[in-house]
Amino acid sequence: MKTILSIVGARPQFIKHAPVQLQLQQYFNAYTIHTGQHYDANMSQVFINELNIPAPDFMFDIGGSKPQGEQTGIIMTKIEEVCTKVKPDAIVIYGDTNSTLAGALIAVKMHIPLVHIEAGLRSYNRKMPEEVNRIVADEFADLLFCPTQLAVDNIRKEKPDRKGVFLCGDVMCDALQLIIDKTTLLFDLPYYFVTLHRPYNTDDQSRMNRILHTLNKLDKKVIFPVHPRTISRLKTYAILPENFPNIHFVDPVGYLESISYQKFAACVLTDSGGIQKEAYMLKKKCITLRSETEWSETLQNGWNTLVFEDIESIPEVINNPCGTYIPNVYGEGTAAEYIAETIFKNI
Repeated sequence: MKTILSIVGARPQFIKHAPVQLQLQQYFNAYTIHTGQHYDANMSQVFINELNIPAPDFMFDIGGSKPQGEQTGIIMTKIEEVCTKVKPDAIVIYGDTNSTLAGALIAVKMHIPLVHIEAGLRSYNRKMPEEVNRIVADEFADLLFCPTQLAVDNIRKEKPDRKGVFLCGDVMCDALQLIIDKTTLLFDLPYYFVTLHRPYNTDDQSRMNRILHTLNKLDKKVIFPVHPRTISRLKTYAILPENFPNIHFVDPVGYLESISYQKFAACVLTDSGGIQKEAYMLKKKCITLRSETEWSETLQNGWNTLVFEDIESIPEVINNPCGTYIPNVYGEGTAAEYIAETIFKNI
């Protein structure tokens, strides 16, 4: 039996990896590296527990506070050590994190076939480190699994004759099916659900204040699980939660809690890529505090709206009705099975 090595390290990757790992185990000796890029327990271990993923075979203690170059370099060194030990027949990477970038670079340098799950996404904003990471991952991948037709089209635009490109649907749809029946109402209705973690929202004190003051004026309570990065910034800015009585600040939440909050929310507001998709899959209106999105399918018929400069327009945007919902944009929850079988046939 061949050996396959998957690399995960951040919240969305645990979610994506769960259904894929369950399928890979049927075809391969399937090992997992957890890089420790997300070091808070509620950003990593809780997802492993909730989704019944086997414990990682290799655990790094990288942490999320190091500069990107240093963090990526350390991850590369440790991945190389593991590859020397287990001699994988293929490496699987997910999405667009520094762990993804490190895995891609080691795979190509060690001449190990590379599988990129969630290939072909483009925000066309190269100021985002995630955009650079996904471009590099796609460049070096031998098998590219695209969640949507648009992702396939993006790759074809760049390289019309590119081989090994597969339309598979989104594995986050698979993951959602694993947990949706466990969801429960966690807060009195009605409310809005908010997540923020990107530097352009959290590293600018004036912008952070504008966002919080706008949320505080909304017509419904706001549930705001505070990302570790955001907690650090609030302390630095001396922003006191008690000054925003309409916002319910809570600790970082696990996957089940996040889906539960989204499922019953009147609207979801986020700067996360994954939560945009989850909101759409749950048929929830979403406002994305970014100037662009790699998940442009969610923008159809007003189910997702980009708000960046005009933060104060959020109350108006929330009340704009959505149009027709288009089902199965991200597949029918069978992506992981297709991916595992396709890797088995091609590696």
